[in-house]
Amino acid sequence: MRFDDPMDEFKRNRKMEEDSKKVIDVKVAESDKGFAKFGKAEVPFHIPTLTKPQEEYKILVDNANNPFEHVLLEKSEDGLRFIHPLEELSVMDFVDRNLSEMRPVKPLPLEETPFKLVEEVKDLEDLAAALQSVEEFAVDLEHNQYRTFQGLTCLMQISTRTEDYIVDIFKLWDHIGPYLRELFKDPKKKKVIHGADRDIIWLQRDFGIYVCNLFDTGQASRVLKLERNSLEFLLKHYCGVAANKEYQKADWRIRPLPDVMKRYAREDTHYLLYIYDVMRMELHTMAKEDEQSDSPLVEVYKRSYDVCMQLYEKELWTRDSYLHVYGVQTGNLNAVQLSIVAGLCEWRDRIARADDESTGYVLPNKTLFDIAKEMPIVVAQLRRLLKSKLPYLERNFDAVISVIRRSMQNAAAFEPVVQSLKDRRPETVVEMNIEPKIEKTDTGASASSLSLEKVCVDDSKKQSSGFGVLPLKRKLESDKTVVEKNIEPKIEKTGTEASASSLSSKKVCVDDSKKQSSGFGVLLSKRKFESDNKLQVKEEVKVSKSKPDKVIIVVDDDDDDDDDESYEQSTKAADALDRVSETPSKGSPSLTQKPKTCNTEVIVLDDDDDSESREDEDMRRRSEKHRRFMNMKRGFLNI
Repeated sequence: MRFDDPMDEFKRNRKMEEDSKKVIDVKVAESDKGFAKFGKAEVPFHIPTLTKPQEEYKILVDNANNPFEHVLLEKSEDGLRFIHPLEELSVMDFVDRNLSEMRPVKPLPLEETPFKLVEEVKDLEDLAAALQSVEEFAVDLEHNQYRTFQGLTCLMQISTRTEDYIVDIFKLWDHIGPYLRELFKDPKKKKVIHGADRDIIWLQRDFGIYVCNLFDTGQASRVLKLERNSLEFLLKHYCGVAANKEYQKADWRIRPLPDVMKRYAREDTHYLLYIYDVMRMELHTMAKEDEQSDSPLVEVYKRSYDVCMQLYEKELWTRDSYLHVYGVQTGNLNAVQLSIVAGLCEWRDRIARADDESTGYVLPNKTLFDIAKEMPIVVAQLRRLLKSKLPYLERNFDAVISVIRRSMQNAAAFEPVVQSLKDRRPETVVEMNIEPKIEKTDTGASASSLSLEKVCVDDSKKQSSGFGVLPLKRKLESDKTVVEKNIEPKIEKTGTEASASSLSSKKVCVDDSKKQSSGFGVLLSKRKFESDNKLQVKEEVKVSKSKPDKVIIVVDDDDDDDDDESYEQSTKAADALDRVSETPSKGSPSLTQKPKTCNTEVIVLDDDDDSESREDEDMRRRSEKHRRFMNMKRGFLNI
């Protein structure tokens, strides 16, 4: 293609170029065999032996659970929002004029283009001076998200028409903003970035840089309706360059940078100004064909304007943050499992903020869900769950077990959330024949006063829901209409009297002879925990070929104020509970009669902490209105 063609011949020449497949002859980057020294993978995503740049270069970050402050921006009159510099400008201020006379500027071959690695303040000062003398420059950033909480910019690439620069961000962290901020803000200088959404945010977060006058080639590719919108495609389509995009996910914290990564970084900006030229001409041509007035080009600038107007917001932890973890809404979790997910999410968020790590590095989502579904309550069980090396988990086994046990105590608070998620799930299957019975044994108690609640759910047809562990109430869905089926409990006396609003112990028996979907199926038949200065664990395992049909969760709370007066009554109830829990299953129930006993699994949690930590108090406040379901009296199981 001839680069001095007039605008009138541009369309014809582009078609000839595509037909003949003539492209700019540029050598494809070769892989660097020396990269293998970092591990088996040619392009490692994470190199665990690297020292964290935050520590090596003393980079300060603020991970506190507070909103991000854009300290360099003015606030609105009402003080409710920050004012971006672009608000004083119009989109039309940036739209190109007289494109009919414009000619694309051919880029020099990569090997013949001057290149500067900016590592010293003097080099950064020279770069700023060079950018002062140009009207446009291309920019790209390389980033790391895995070993930092908010993310960390690792590299900045800048290209002018005649020179390429790579800025070592780590060595110049405190100087990037002061030297480059005004250049990026200058509305007279065009900044060309591909897919700038995240780059804009990273520049604001790390350096207080706010971009004005952007041309986003990613947005231009969408307006032009190209086959693909990636930079890889644009490089091949317009320049004939086959870039190795495997390095996009490389660990850009590596220092010194291997030559192959330097080349990749340069390619991201070296050809971008030429692509920008050709795209503007194509957009202008599109407007002429449609008899419009540069509307496609204006649309690109509008979209680029909107990208720049984004303002960075720090991720904040709230009481509902766990619901946004991928997999929670479709994971079919019961109340206990969801409570564990919430507790562990809060734990890993606190650790990640303190040590500037990503939550995925502290506790990956897959491991999080494995723990929630298996519900380990001793360290040995937790160890067996680990499929890979997780340093933070291995250093905090006891703390994680403590979180799991506390979460199980607060499970009742998550029943409404489970029901809400279940009702929203489009694939919810209609559940039938759910008629819980609340029985009493031995002594009198009314429906409003029970100390031992036994809930038996007949599910002889099929139990398709994962919420069968604590089935207080179920909703049925039929013909896209959710119908709530009332549950009328029958109550038998058990030996003591108590109010339903303050029950001491809760016994849940789930009969599921056809299919056991409860996550409790993986737990042992009977577990007890004792506290004698240090936690000692005694496990009594009852061997059974089938999964338990009944799950009992009992919490021994040392803080109960009524310990003394309830001890004798609780002992009798505990004896009755032990007799029931050791009774084997009598087989599959009939459709018309419920079995009197069921295969039972007992989990006893002994809460022996004398003082509550701050996170304990937060968890208890969230579940206060449901606490009546979980307050158990000391000595209930005669521990």
